[in-house]
Parts: sequence; C-alpha cells; structure tokens
Amino acid sequence: MPHALVVDACRVALEQARSDIAGGGLADPEARAREMVRAIERSAGIRVVNATGVLLHTNLGRAPWSETATARAVRAASGYGNLEIDIETGQRGRRGAYVERLLTRLTGTEAAFVVNNNASGLLIALAATAGGRTVPVARGELIEIGGSYRLPDVMEASGARLVEVGTTNRTRVGDYMIALQTHRCGALLKVHPSNYRIEGFTHEASVADLAKLAAEHGVPLIYDIGSGLLDADAPWVPSWLSDEPGARQAIGDGADLVTFSGDKLLGGPQAGIIVGSEDLVGTIRRSPLARALRVDGVTYAALAATLEEHLGGPPTELPFWRHALVDDGALRSRCEQLAGQIDGVVTEGFSAVGAGSAPGIEIPSPQVRLAGRQDLYECLLRGDSPVLTRRDAGDLVIDLRAVEADDDAVVASAVRRCL
Repeated sequence: MPHALVVDACRVALEQARSDIAGGGLADPEARAREMVRAIERSAGIRVVNATGVLLHTNLGRAPWSETATARAVRAASGYGNLEIDIETGQRGRRGAYVERLLTRLTGTEAAFVVNNNASGLLIALAATAGGRTVPVARGELIEIGGSYRLPDVMEASGARLVEVGTTNRTRVGDYMIALQTHRCGALLKVHPSNYRIEGFTHEASVADLAKLAAEHGVPLIYDIGSGLLDADAPWVPSWLSDEPGARQAIGDGADLVTFSGDKLLGGPQAGIIVGSEDLVGTIRRSPLARALRVDGVTYAALAATLEEHLGGPPTELPFWRHALVDDGALRSRCEQLAGQIDGVVTEGFSAVGAGSAPGIEIPSPQVRLAGRQDLYECLLRGDSPVLTRRDAGDLVIDLRAVEADDDAVVASAVRRCL
C-alpha cells in the first residue's frame, strides 16, 4: 500500500479510538487501522473467481480478456508503437486502421470506427447524423440499462430529438412513415432490447423494411444491436443465442450504421464499435466528439487480438466463448469432483449470459449446492482469493461454468476454509 494511504488509515483509526475512549469504551486502534488498510488494498483491484454462473458479470468487469489480448495490451502499454504513424511512409496514419480492417472483414461492411463504449457509439452516431433533427424510435425500444443509461437521455445529449412511434408492444413500419412525413427527421433508430423481453401480442418492424423506408426518405437507419454478436449464422453459435441479432446480418438487411459493445458477446475489452457505410462512418470520424470518445492504444491492441480469434473457427481462446461452449460432460465431471470435496450435491440448474445480453435466456448447467449454507457467501468473499457465488432459498450455489478448470481447487479450498 502507498505509505500516504496507510498514514491516513492510522489517523482515522486513532481518532475513532479517542472517541471510543472518551465515551468510556475500549479501543484497539492498531487492529482497526489494519482492517481499514486491508479494505483499501482490496478495493484497489483484486482477482475474483466468478462462480455465479453469470458469464458476463458487469460487476466483475464483463468479458475477461484472452491471453493473447492481454499480452498484446501489455506490449502496447510498455513501449512506443505505431498507434498513429504509417510505418511504410513515416507519415501520420489513422488510429485503429488494422482494427477497422478486421471489423469490415468480419461484418461485411465498408468502414468501422471504435469509441470507448456502446453508449458513446450511439451518442456520436446520432450527433453526427441527426443532431438538431428528430429521430423516430419505437416505444418498446426506449431502453434503460444499469448505471443510469436511458436512451431518451442519450438522444437528448446528442442533440437529436426523440419521436416515439407505435405502442409498447406493437410498432409497424407505417408508424415510422407517419413520423417521417410529420417531422424533419435525421435518421431512423432501431434498438435491440438486450436486457428485457416483450412477449405476447407483439410486433416490430423488421430491419429490412425500415432500411427500405429510410432509403426512400433519404435518411440513414441506425441499428443498436447492443450485445455484439458478429455473425448470428456462424455454425458454432449455440442455439440459446438464436434470438440475438448479428452485426453481419444487420448490415446485410440494409442497416446503414450498426453499433455494439466490445466486452459482451464479442468477448473483448470495453469498447463501442460502429460499422457501416464509408460516408456515414467518415462523418462520424470528423465529428468533434470523435477525439473525446476515442480509445487508446492498449484497447486497440486487445480488441485486435479479440477480433482475430473470430476470423477462424469457434473463438474458444476467448474466455467468454470458452465458457459458453464448454463441454457439458466435462462441466458435470468437475461439479461432481468439487461436490465430493466439500460435501455438496450436484443439481440441475441454469447459467446466464449476463451484462444485459440475451434477456431471459437460461443455459442448462449442472451446479453444486450446499443446503442451508448461504451463510458462507460473505466468508467466501473475504478470503485472499475471493469467490463470488449465489444464494438461493437458503442454499449456497456454486456454478463452475465461468470458472477456469485450474481454479476449481481454489474454490474447494475456499469453501473448506469457510466450513
């Protein structure tokens, strides 16, 4: 710990001890100071074993990086690199040119641009294409996600004016047409509701129909797919992701701009990715917001390594996809071995994608359950190697889907210590 922070903790502990003594109580300022220092040290960043069964746990940083992405990031951070220089000519180059090449190859589009998260991607796309004008959005797509992200607020910040069309559960192409005829629109916006689902008597306008309508009225169609699935038709995509839109399919259906996250189904670093036509992406690059929202060389390095994995077969070098596609038999065998070490039982359960992706999707997974022992939850977090689990009806549930096999022993040791 930095000496200055240790001193601060000691001073606070001494003041609290004086107050306790003045009130007639007892005090142990050294023990209190050590406890405070330990809490500060752990808040600085500590590795946590994710035994919740939530593959993309927002509170744990979403998608872990692959070993290659980590190595590339370290290399980019530890020395000078060709971030904005063309090595062939010695002249200034365009930041992220290689990543853009990968993205256009993977999504089948003309151009790409990267900013620091998907909210930024949508913000700059709206500002560059529809600032000062209206943008129709279906009422059922006015999303709000964690961290106080609300679509109407983002649109207001971009300078675009929201026009709600349709109803909560049913919106037709004609609803958008009325808005285009009534208002001075700068774009059409379609948003995939990635953290909730509307079921029952529902209808939504297709991307292809909206793209045709937008072209007829000379405005772009922006599609925020959110979760970052590159190609929904890839043979290794599991069936439980069948309802997630893919970037390649969105472009193929006629969307002019598609935005999505880098740290969800893509399996890489936090980033907002924009793909689409060259003229629109060029407008975004020239936006005054582009410099404010751009990413650094470390993010580009990790993102490049992540995208390269998607160019081959199943990207199982990426932790998210390795966990998502883990062999069920192997996972069950690990659960049985762990259960035997901690006197637990293996039960049938479900894992989740998480991070506002694939709402309502349950991934069948075996789990280890300790009946009546949810009291172990806090103890497991306080260890030198914190293990985050789940509590369910008084039981402690351990899901190994998002746990690396090498960490099974860490989980077992932590549980035995708490028991």
